[in-house]
Amino acid sequence: MLRLSKKTDYALLAVRHLAANADRGAVSARELAETYDIPPELLAKVLQKLVRGRLLESQQGIRGGYALARAASAMSVADVIQAVDGPLMVTACSEDDHSCDQYSKCNIRDPLWRIKDRIIAALGATSVAELAMEMPAPLPLPAGVLPLQMVKRP
Repeated sequence: MLRLSKKTDYALLAVRHLAANADRGAVSARELAETYDIPPELLAKVLQKLVRGRLLESQQGIRGGYALARAASAMSVADVIQAVDGPLMVTACSEDDHSCDQYSKCNIRDPLWRIKDRIIAALGATSVAELAMEMPAPLPLPAGVLPLQMVKRP
């Protein structure tokens, strides 16, 4: 099954939130983690990958945090996936890796690569701005308020 990693899920949540709230400026990693119940340490690593991929900018200081490095309409879902997980693969082999024992006899490799190309094209044609338009981002919780999952019940 073709499936996005949890890190990519978190990255897409973060960039979608930043796109939907672009008028607010930078958003802290802590706010993002609390809003979406994401482990803060893991989210910090994901955000740094997005910064290294030049999709986000990191801003220091009291009002620091993360913001989109370019317009959400100029950033695709494929860009986010590849910044976090690297190139999308649907088979173990690639055009550069011929180590598979079946490589010379394989009759599904080329059709699967064409399918991969279509998937990448679809993800590349979907912008982060489109994700942000789908539904409003959840509002951050006020300071001191715990997410419902963290409230202990008797």
